[in-house]
Amino acid sequence: MPYLAVGAEGANPVNIYYEDHGSGTPVVLSHGYPLSGRSWEKQVPQLLAAGYRVIAYDRRGWGNSSQPATGYDYDTFASDVNELLTQLDVRGAILVGHSMGTGDITHYLGRYGTDRVAKAVLLSPIPPFLLGTADNPEGAPQSLFDGFIQAAQADRYVWLKQFLENFYNLDTYGGALVSDQVFQASWNLAVAGSPIAAVACIPTWLTDFRNDLPKIDVPVLVMHGDQDRILPIGLTAQRLPGLIKDMRLLVIEGGPHAIAWTHADQVNAALLDFIQG
Repeated sequence: MPYLAVGAEGANPVNIYYEDHGSGTPVVLSHGYPLSGRSWEKQVPQLLAAGYRVIAYDRRGWGNSSQPATGYDYDTFASDVNELLTQLDVRGAILVGHSMGTGDITHYLGRYGTDRVAKAVLLSPIPPFLLGTADNPEGAPQSLFDGFIQAAQADRYVWLKQFLENFYNLDTYGGALVSDQVFQASWNLAVAGSPIAAVACIPTWLTDFRNDLPKIDVPVLVMHGDQDRILPIGLTAQRLPGLIKDMRLLVIEGGPHAIAWTHADQVNAALLDFIQG
């Protein structure tokens, strides 16, 4: 299987697993918590059929990538993206992220620039800044995230089950857009991830991306469901216009956090229209 060495933890290498298919303009996919590159199942075939090279990687701690005890912060995640693009010599890329993956992309662009990037797509984004502070009164209280950490520490399996139920809005879409088998497959991916990462990733959700956003000088498409329970649109995507120079926001009516699955036809059509335009 293809791996890239991105660092080390003691004597052990830290490797990022990736899949690289097709040819043409590269599209790099960065997945959300608590899944892996497998979560792009409804996008990869469409992108390949349209003539793109598709690179999907597993964030450290998840999927087939290494599961170190450290490195769960956006400086490291952005560095991992940089290593991926550099070692594979990717140029003219379309970066596509979902949820936590939008933080990877945003911080990568803010820190490393756009020399290798042509466009970016943010699905159910985590920027600009989730935590409520004196200069960010729109944010959520610290106590909310402290509760998430406590829940994940107390019983990771219950935490992940409840998270995925809200990820898919299972009470609304279960049995229709989200089969029992889809939910089970997501559960399997989630619990196979690092127990350390399941907890350590939660504080990263409070990363302040506001300094990164003005540095993005490529076109950006943002897609967000108006029924997102994980990252509510009012705290996230609706605050991005004006913070990114060249940005278009598409609101997916009825969309939960997992719009890449539940509303794949809309997402794929908009994605292809944007990257082909």
